[in-house]
Amino acid sequence: MNAVNIHNVTKRYQQVTALDHVSFTLEHGKIYGLLGRNGAGKSTLINILANRIFADEGEISIDGLPAVENMAVHEKIFCMSEADLYDTSLRVRELFRWTARFYDSFDLQRAFAIAEKFGLDTQKRFRALSKGYQSIFKLTVALALDVPYVVFDEPVLGLDANHRELFYELLLKNYEENPRTIVIATHLIEEVANLIEDVVLIDHGKILLEDSVEHLLETGYCVSGIAGDVEEFCRDQKVIGEDTLGGMKLAYVMGERPEVLPGNLQITGMNLQKLFVKLTEDAGRKAYGGSGEERGIRG
Repeated sequence: MNAVNIHNVTKRYQQVTALDHVSFTLEHGKIYGLLGRNGAGKSTLINILANRIFADEGEISIDGLPAVENMAVHEKIFCMSEADLYDTSLRVRELFRWTARFYDSFDLQRAFAIAEKFGLDTQKRFRALSKGYQSIFKLTVALALDVPYVVFDEPVLGLDANHRELFYELLLKNYEENPRTIVIATHLIEEVANLIEDVVLIDHGKILLEDSVEHLLETGYCVSGIAGDVEEFCRDQKVIGEDTLGGMKLAYVMGERPEVLPGNLQITGMNLQKLFVKLTEDAGRKAYGGSGEERGIRG
């Protein structure tokens, strides 16, 4: 089976459990959003995927092959990291050539072409680049690799608006020309909402939900009106959050939308950003099964 299977992965740092029995699957040929607040466990999971650190429990397989210290999966997955894992004294063009030595699938010509689009000076040493251009270098390497699984960890941090738009444009073009699995790990939900097909939401080291964006937006909605009427309607609903202004209340609900609303209540849709915010607040976490035992998973 062409997929990345993450099964029961746990990672602890002394008294802190960064990942707590995490299990989910990344299917081939999809764009995923690995979403979570800062410190939720995203980077720890990515570092385990990349074999930079090792899990205390659990296992990961890539296309049926065990991922831990296995050179057979070297050309299958690449994880872009926030951390600087390069020799910072080398020039960008030298780092491109070193990458080509480590990865047979690295397209050197494509890397230089992408660098030119971004205005990345390949003659500069890595350490002389601004923070934004260091990120652009990492994005360029990832986009120039022809591997079936690519993971981007907070890819647009430090980039200006024009460069962020260019990255998303190049990413979609790359995906259309070469369908593969792309994972965007981020807390900037609004920017990737129109790109991603499936969501894995991690919170406090646990998987809170795994679902398609389409299904999530169909089952998440807002009910607003006079506070007492909203509270009455929500009595038997799965409420993940509330906002109150004077005598008015707005409730965020997960579940099937009612065809008819009582009284003067109004119903509106919920965007992915609002859904993420409410699910990762204490009330939403408890309502949606923060223990991990009742997480929402598309069947």
